[in-house]
Amino acid sequence: MLAPLTAASEKARTEADAARAAQEIHLRLAGLSVRGGHVQFVVAELPLEDEDWARALGRCLTRTGSGPMAVCVGLALLTRLGEPEDVPCLRTLGQLQDLASHAVRALDAIDRPTAALVWLGHYASGPELRALVDALAAGSESSVRGRLDAVLREAGVMRPETARRVAEAVRLADLLEETGARDRRLVAGAGRLLRRMSSVNDDRAEILTCPMAVRLFEAFAVRAAELPPTLDHYAILLSVALELHSGPSRLLEWGTGRREALLDGLDSLLSRPVWRALLVGEPAEGSGSGTGSDSRSDSDGRRRVEWARRTARQPFRRDVEHPASEGRASAGRLRIEATVLDPVDPDVVETRILIDGLPLVPTAFGRGPAHAPEYLLDSGRLRATGEPREVQLAEAYCTEGCCGALHVTIRRDGDHVVWSDWRRPAPPPSLLPARELPEYRFEAAAYDAEIERAENDHSWTWPARRAARLIAAGLRDRPELLTRWDVEPWWIGTDFRNRDLIVVSLRCRTRPAPGQDGEAEAPWQYVMWHIPEDGTAPEDLAAAALRRLATVDPRTYGGDGGVR
Repeated sequence: MLAPLTAASEKARTEADAARAAQEIHLRLAGLSVRGGHVQFVVAELPLEDEDWARALGRCLTRTGSGPMAVCVGLALLTRLGEPEDVPCLRTLGQLQDLASHAVRALDAIDRPTAALVWLGHYASGPELRALVDALAAGSESSVRGRLDAVLREAGVMRPETARRVAEAVRLADLLEETGARDRRLVAGAGRLLRRMSSVNDDRAEILTCPMAVRLFEAFAVRAAELPPTLDHYAILLSVALELHSGPSRLLEWGTGRREALLDGLDSLLSRPVWRALLVGEPAEGSGSGTGSDSRSDSDGRRRVEWARRTARQPFRRDVEHPASEGRASAGRLRIEATVLDPVDPDVVETRILIDGLPLVPTAFGRGPAHAPEYLLDSGRLRATGEPREVQLAEAYCTEGCCGALHVTIRRDGDHVVWSDWRRPAPPPSLLPARELPEYRFEAAAYDAEIERAENDHSWTWPARRAARLIAAGLRDRPELLTRWDVEPWWIGTDFRNRDLIVVSLRCRTRPAPGQDGEAEAPWQYVMWHIPEDGTAPEDLAAAALRRLATVDPRTYGGDGGVR
């Protein structure tokens, strides 16, 4: 189909010949039923014997192409070979819905701010973001500043890709590095954007595709001291520190000591008495807001203070900052941390697995976070036993059946524990260069000690989550509590929208109606029992829940209520 590209050395290298080759490609594509995305993948892998001629062909196809597939071939060539002079044409093509994603991909390689603006022009939603896009498109610098402030106030709830595109479109690192008037709202908004760009809850970590990410982290850290000590600002700084400590951002090209210096600076700032005082006593009214408004309840502020107290020292630990030397199986190779993010963020609790100081799941998978501690730790799945066992470490945000999962086989080999026989989707999903996953070997004694420490670490939990874990543990230890009712546990945890609400999800077969064949397999019925955390000690709340499960058929429960 695309023979003119690989046979370029047989043609005269003139614009006229490029035009003739473009015409031939039009004719060959006209009779085929292919999609633009498929063309992109094919062209991306083609060997090019003469890049100048191929670039000329790409320009000819994008400027004179009369069909979408031929234009897509040109865009694919310019994705590989485009130059700044191609930006105006690519920006124009990017206004067309069917060509937008291909034009953005080509612009990403040449001019990130323009690529971000084109992307936002298609996908930005909400009046504040639309107003910012209009100001950027008009080239009004003064208007951009005003519109950006409104956007940054809501950055905490942005989709990760939207956050990255906003940062690139406004050249956020440049704005932060500018000297002059202090702009605390810009600094706080940059921190919120960094947090959203680092999220892996919905898909990939966008921070890994942002060329200015390291500059942005450093510019933010330099100006962090300008922020007045408020609970919202404390949460922003602590969230950024957590990402630098064990999140995907640790995989950026930092160079020697630069990331550690940023953590030291944030540690020094948050250790000042005026910042530490925020975690003493009750939060001030309205301090729960993560978006710059005062609309959140006082309970959100309380949750934030409690989270900050539990998490304050986690990102500044140094036991994972100096991993074991390469090739040496030592106690420092493996670290497992349950990481709870800011309660006002639309994210979940993550189990962060660090090997030789680097987060494993963002490196190896890139389509969602590792499973929660309840799945990996409370269940004992990471323990090394005499029999090899395959463990699912992470699952794609859209389920394994759609985009796959990350599996590893854990086995004990003499004095070592081995992680090997990896399974993950193909093509390699990581945003980093594709590579085969190695076999990891750990000293068995050190491995067992780390798994035991992680399993018994409850410092990250809050009361409702602690009670939910105790209920789940009680049902694992005493399965007869539910089997007597012909019921089995399905999911036990805390509600995603209300972290103080315990959710006990059970399933059972529906009972046959009168006159119905009782031998036919009945469909599953799910029972959702919600237990509010009311200040009762987690141990007592869990014990009461287990007593009720032992004495009252769960099918009779209402959806909400206590345990008495």
